[in-house]
Amino acid sequence: MKLLHKDIEKDNAGQVTLVPEEAEDMWHTYNLLQVGDSLRASTIRKVQTESPTGSVGSSRVRTTLTLCVETIDFDTQACQLRVKGTNIEENQYVKMGAYHTIELELNRKFTLAKKNWDSVVLDRIDQACDPTQRADVAAVVMQEGLANLVLVTPAMTLLRAKVEVTIPRKRKGSCTQHEKGLEKFYEAVMQAILRHINFDVVKCILVASPGYVKDHFTTYLFSEAVRQDNKILLENRPKFMLVHSSSGHKYSLKEVLSDPTVTNRLSDTKAAGEVKALEDFYKMLQHEPDRAFYGLGHVEKAADALAVDTLLISDKLFRHQDIPTRSRYVRLVDNVRDNGGTVRIFSSLHVSGERKLLLPSCRAVVFQLDVLSRCFQCVKNHPP
Repeated sequence: MKLLHKDIEKDNAGQVTLVPEEAEDMWHTYNLLQVGDSLRASTIRKVQTESPTGSVGSSRVRTTLTLCVETIDFDTQACQLRVKGTNIEENQYVKMGAYHTIELELNRKFTLAKKNWDSVVLDRIDQACDPTQRADVAAVVMQEGLANLVLVTPAMTLLRAKVEVTIPRKRKGSCTQHEKGLEKFYEAVMQAILRHINFDVVKCILVASPGYVKDHFTTYLFSEAVRQDNKILLENRPKFMLVHSSSGHKYSLKEVLSDPTVTNRLSDTKAAGEVKALEDFYKMLQHEPDRAFYGLGHVEKAADALAVDTLLISDKLFRHQDIPTRSRYVRLVDNVRDNGGTVRIFSSLHVSGERKLLLPSCRAVVFQLDVLSRCFQCVKNHPP
């Protein structure tokens, strides 16, 4: 994401002009948009024209509209963002108050205006515009006949290819059909890797499976690379890392990223940091439950008592359409940060946020400092 212009007043009202440069930027934009915001962007509008003879025709013209946002639709697989609203600035093609849908496009600027730019939204802009934030981890989670190739970006886990091949069972006295099926499967996974992984950006490629499937696949992969003289695979061989997983389904990626050897290798990535923070919370909840809190009311009391060390919260909460509710979460985050605590905002499209991490009634999770046992006792005796 490229920031072209930023104009925010002291009362936190103002506007920013951004240019999305890659698909993930659409996810950041989705988190920036709220109902009631003003969005100005280039779009295509179908207009009717009448000739001097009275004949009516239609044509598609590109124009720039400013909408008051009413509906936001994000396609998680295609990373496409559509915004529907009413026109609030006079335009030669679109009447005031007329409805229109803008589909934001890559490398086309848009201007977003808000009445209140809070700290969470401003942090989102800083994160999106940070050039070091890229998809530097890829993973192939597989089992015989099934493989999921995903890219782990700082904000989400993107499924780029799903390979399913029926593999015949081994028969007594003959394994020919089984081996042919495996070879066909490995070839399909290899082509998916070459098609979807940018080796110039990706620092590590995790290959995970139960049993020896990962070992057999990597043996096939590099023997084929030698046979085909594929320099890309041969030069990037050190980036491949074999890890155990319980299955070839996508949800096993969380288990893979929790592996200590993987955590050390990916220590500088946001995904590994989130998974480790979540694992630490689960351990504390299991061994020292008096130091772990969840539920918005309990967490707020701990924050008011200056007892929060690390706050884990989902970005889904900051897309709440009710302004007072959203402001409540923003105040919680600001309170923790102002008092020296650490805040981790989990992406709802990330491997750490895809599954139901908490009970349905939970809204946040918190670790408490050891030295503030008095504050903990206060919170415990006065539940929300």
